[in-house]
Amino acid sequence: MELTKNIFFNTDKLIENTTVKISYTGKLFQENSEQVFIHYGFGMNWDNINEVEMEKTELGFQAEIELTSFDTFNFCFRDENNCWDNNNGNNYIFPIEKNILALVATSDNNSNLLPSKRLRKTYIWSKKIRLAVYKIITYLPRIISGNYKRKLNNE
Repeated sequence: MELTKNIFFNTDKLIENTTVKISYTGKLFQENSEQVFIHYGFGMNWDNINEVEMEKTELGFQAEIELTSFDTFNFCFRDENNCWDNNNGNNYIFPIEKNILALVATSDNNSNLLPSKRLRKTYIWSKKIRLAVYKIITYLPRIISGNYKRKLNNE
């Protein structure tokens, strides 16, 4: 996903408590810097400030960052000569989405899950019975009459 010109993430959304890979092909890469560091923090107050050296590749500089439970991810870049790419003083700021676990059962009482397991088993058995009846109705007359060979498409 391209969030802004020359900055790419390996995911469509930034989600809290996940690791994201950032690729940078901006000004510092284009000026052939040997080392580039990503300077980053979280939230509007730049909490948990950290700086990581990015790996230089043919496709740009890359680093993996662990996103935390904040609403924004803020970062900028600097090279070994202390030249900065900070989006013209605005820094790069992107929203972090909450991790939604809507499909996970959160009940402490396992007895509430028993009816759904029973329903699932009966549903599966009903599907198996329907399939068996369909096969019997479709293929039993062919077997009895001896006409059970498939017709070739060339004939």
